[in-house]
Amino acid sequence: MLSQALSIQPKLLKGMVGLVTGGASGLGRATVERLVRSGASAVIVDLPSSEGPALAAALGDRCAFAPADVTSEADVRSAVNLARDKFGKLDLAVNCAGIAVAVKTYNFKKELPHSLEDFQRVINVNIAGTFNVIRLAVGAMAKNEPDADGQRGCIVNTASVAAFDGQVGQAAYSASKGGIVGMTLPIARDLAPMGIRVVTIAPGLFSTPLLAGLPEKVRSFLARQVPFPSRLGEPAEFAHLVTALAENPMINGEVIRLDGAIRMQP
Repeated sequence: MLSQALSIQPKLLKGMVGLVTGGASGLGRATVERLVRSGASAVIVDLPSSEGPALAAALGDRCAFAPADVTSEADVRSAVNLARDKFGKLDLAVNCAGIAVAVKTYNFKKELPHSLEDFQRVINVNIAGTFNVIRLAVGAMAKNEPDADGQRGCIVNTASVAAFDGQVGQAAYSASKGGIVGMTLPIARDLAPMGIRVVTIAPGLFSTPLLAGLPEKVRSFLARQVPFPSRLGEPAEFAHLVTALAENPMINGEVIRLDGAIRMQP
């Protein structure tokens, strides 16, 4: 038993090729930086107006930028092709791109319902965009030679604790993140015969550009809601979990809360 356990080697980040959507800022940027620092190569997938080109240039030869809208088949295909053309393969796809709106289902004072267009836009970017990247990335991963465990690739998605603890005004956002949670297991089962794993992280309150724009008083209040550690999460901690998931072949079809034990209030 001991010799068998010792023979199971983690898949090393060094030499991996990863594609990260939303990779020019926040959680995605931290993930790109950790991958490159660990000896992997990374393709930043983000909007043309993002800081992606500057970040890729700063990180050097093992990083490239692919301008893309994650809901566009042509854009995502180009990003996947860039990974294969520049780095020779694709081992890891990390979905960090996403949007949010904060609107109640119905504003009774103004007799105004939630915009259906806004609801559909959040669902389209967060669910369909995530699925679009998965379905196109795994085609490239399937061309990889399997390792000793039979693994060819790994997908890491980003949901949110809002998938479980949706707050007032989060109908669209919670529905979109719940959709990502809900498709994790069936996609993992779909891809299991090809040795491609699917895992989802559900972050809590993190120090991202969205929260950075809030007044310090509000940020401090939010930090105090986290049981322990009683602070906002750092993007580097999200990136750390991504790389741990990439290296551990037994984690599959799972949703992991990364939230300091917070349970959001209404």
